[in-house]
Amino acid sequence: MIMKNRFLRLVAVVFIMVAAGFQRAGAAVADRIVAVVGNEMIMQSQVDEQAMMARLQYTEAKNDPSLKAGILENLVTRKIVLTKARIDSIQVDESDIEKRTDERMRFLRSKFSSIEEMESTFSKSYAVIEKEIKDDIRDQQLINNLRRQKMMGVNVTYEEVEDFYGANRDKLPVVPEAVEVSQVVMYPKVTAEAKAKARAAIEAMQQSLRSGENFAALAREYSQDPGSARLGGDLGYSRRGEFVKNYEKVAFGLEEGEISGIVETRFGYHIIQLLDKEQDAVHTRHILIVFDRSTLDAPAAKAALEMIRSDIISGKSDFAEMAREYSDDPVSSKYGGVIRNTETGETRFAVSSLRDQLKTVVRSFKKVGDISSVVRVAPESGAPFYAIFKLNSREPAHKLDLSSDYARLEKLAIDEKQNRLFQEWINELQKEVYVRISDI
Repeated sequence: MIMKNRFLRLVAVVFIMVAAGFQRAGAAVADRIVAVVGNEMIMQSQVDEQAMMARLQYTEAKNDPSLKAGILENLVTRKIVLTKARIDSIQVDESDIEKRTDERMRFLRSKFSSIEEMESTFSKSYAVIEKEIKDDIRDQQLINNLRRQKMMGVNVTYEEVEDFYGANRDKLPVVPEAVEVSQVVMYPKVTAEAKAKARAAIEAMQQSLRSGENFAALAREYSQDPGSARLGGDLGYSRRGEFVKNYEKVAFGLEEGEISGIVETRFGYHIIQLLDKEQDAVHTRHILIVFDRSTLDAPAAKAALEMIRSDIISGKSDFAEMAREYSDDPVSSKYGGVIRNTETGETRFAVSSLRDQLKTVVRSFKKVGDISSVVRVAPESGAPFYAIFKLNSREPAHKLDLSSDYARLEKLAIDEKQNRLFQEWINELQKEVYVRISDI
């Protein structure tokens, strides 16, 4: 039961933040109220939408007869806690909410060829989608802050971890085989002819700006970035490490309102305007003229990586240093090539969760420290690239054990204790808030 409850809580957090309120085109159905919490209602469509998203992403959810009931329970709990958080005037960080909203919208935009396609899929305008995401992120932050306040100082003793392990040993999951991998990525460069054509176009944009034309209007009409052109080139807030190197270097060096010169990245030529700057984040917009990638110098990229690999294997160069210096991936290069989850910062990945091509590379490693040959990677979206990979560590699949996995078990024990105490507190709250639940 412990693992099932944790799964349902995960579903609630993930899909409330990402998919709440989103209905696909043509999905209109008869709706009804399935719960009332205080003065707020929960609709059948909300439960159905989250169940659909859960079944799409979690195989264990497909045949779970209690899935919808669990989702409804979590939605009710969410409403109760939000009511209490607002009564207690729990504070949120609006700046962080803005940044997370921008990140979420950039992620969503990347999944569609155009904003029109995204709006059609969700049957909602871009502005409505953005508002719903922002509201969900704000609500989740309220809940997290209230929970953190209430559960502050809750810990477990060694004896409690032992008791937790003894009581749940047969229900604890197998820890899957996991690896930490580093990479050096290189994208094939475009031809000189393609660069010259793009350069002429971006210089025309630069001249128009110097003549006093409006930046946003030019971006809407001429920028070839499908994700931002309709927004006047607006990319929202971005932290260090999220842009490719040249763009980031220029963006963080601008003053508010300043417009850059022509900036070259692997995507093409940019003109950047800084709208706002914070300590570790910038709000920019840009005009992009992309390179014609119908002819790419793939052999040169592969040869460059072969040389880097040879220098590393011979001991002339260090993998991490080469990744920082030469990798075209802005996120992993910042950490010496180490691939990490951008949401959690975690660097270990279950082998079963890797894409097939990387899974094949990982399976080919004989020992920690091995470096792959140069691999051509063809992602599901985006341009193909070449890469070399290094195995930093490998953890075999195993059952959780008290001696070797104490830190993991301690975290699980703390989670269970906090969840139990938090649920007890919520049960008390229900006496203060009107709740009515219907069958679904």
